Amino acid sequence: MKNNKPDLSFWQIWNMCFGFLGIQFGFALQNGNVSRIFQTLGANVDDIPILWVAAPLTGLIVQPIIGYWSDKTWGKLGRRRPFFLYGAILTTLSLFIMPNSPTLWIAAGMLWIMDASINVTMEPFRALVGDNLPNKQRATGYAMQSFFIGVGAVVASALPWMMTNWFDIANTAAAGQIPDSVKYSFYFGAVVLLVAVGWTIITTKEYSPEELAAFNQQEQTAAEQAVSAQINFSKGGSVFTVLGLAVLGLVMGLNLEKELYLLAAGLVSFGVIQFIAAALQAKNHTSGGFYQVVNDVFTMPEAMKQLAWVQFFSWFALFAMWIYTTSAVTSFHYGSSDTSSAAYNNGADWVGILFAAYNGFAALAALCIPIIVKRVGLKLAHALNLILGALGLASFMFIQDPSLLIWPMIGIGFAWASILSLPYAMLSTSVPSHKMGVYMGIFNFFIVIPQLLAASVLGLILRHFFQNQPIYALMLGAMSFVLAAVAVLRVKQS
Repeated sequence: MKNNKPDLSFWQIWNMCFGFLGIQFGFALQNGNVSRIFQTLGANVDDIPILWVAAPLTGLIVQPIIGYWSDKTWGKLGRRRPFFLYGAILTTLSLFIMPNSPTLWIAAGMLWIMDASINVTMEPFRALVGDNLPNKQRATGYAMQSFFIGVGAVVASALPWMMTNWFDIANTAAAGQIPDSVKYSFYFGAVVLLVAVGWTIITTKEYSPEELAAFNQQEQTAAEQAVSAQINFSKGGSVFTVLGLAVLGLVMGLNLEKELYLLAAGLVSFGVIQFIAAALQAKNHTSGGFYQVVNDVFTMPEAMKQLAWVQFFSWFALFAMWIYTTSAVTSFHYGSSDTSSAAYNNGADWVGILFAAYNGFAALAALCIPIIVKRVGLKLAHALNLILGALGLASFMFIQDPSLLIWPMIGIGFAWASILSLPYAMLSTSVPSHKMGVYMGIFNFFIVIPQLLAASVLGLILRHFFQNQPIYALMLGAMSFVLAAVAVLRVKQS
């Protein structure tokens, strides 16, 4: 495959990826503190997954749209950078508002807005690596992004603890009030995000569409060589709609848990989307963005199909960890579920440190993973890292002293760094350059769908099988990491 883009220097790659430091500040503050905010504002533990559904659902909708638009955009700021700027401004405002939410429903709405804003900024960053780097440097670019993700998350996850222990800012508040340590953490993160993304916008150039076309005029990927088959959208629409209505009928008829309405709605929605695509296809209106994105889903490169299960099980495990680590550690290791108690808030702060630790180890892992890949190859390296993550999550059940929970974070850190880089390295050479943005957005489906499923069924599983004890959600996450490791060994690479 020929690609004559010039190599970029270390500092050019550094500047191009530096914005991810700020993005991860917002993402880590969200992951580490939103469950705490929800509980403080009155949410029950078993209601937290459904409140979290806004985050993955937003990514499912926003990322392919932003990817498609950014593929088609060119202006004074370039192709991807306009989305960096607008998303960063919206995310900054959201970070200031979120910890001041007066009620639970406002906090849930702000999570939706904040996650949409983060996705607007984040999605084009993945595509920018493919735009600016020759094939041989793309793995380096994704590893650099993983490094900044780790470094940013270390600081951001630890911010509430740092605010309390370094600056003597209170980590407790009256019932129903968000502690000042959380508020000031969000304010600081908002400033860092805007500055970091702004640095990338200022220091990084983009190739024009004409330059990209010249660089890639001889590039023929597996995706571009795929046979252009006529997709029967009507058949798929019928199958998914009937299946969704059947699930809905069972939930209503048997009075099952309300979270399953989300599963039914997802199935019906996917069916309706296919019916719309079928109608556009029948009228030969196939040049619009909606049809193009839906068609690309069904004609995606083979590598994406093979990696789908890897991503599915990996992100199911991660979402279980993000949702339930705070409630698991505070109840299982600190013995308190009272959000106004010192024990609960000390445990919640310690979770921030644990999240900072796994991200710190991920930053170090990002430096080690290329060496591992050189020794054993992409697939085996990713499988080994996922097994380390499984061992890390499973050990929460067996470690009694919360101070020792820092050690499992090593395995989780290696898994996290690997998830953020190696699947993209396996995928990158199969994605057509002129559709880099939309395919990166579609690849996000395999991250979002397992998160939606986790939000639908994890609470139900805990209530019916594990006496509503959140520690078992982490065990389910460990099992999911193992399944992901098995799935990656089955990926066929060209």
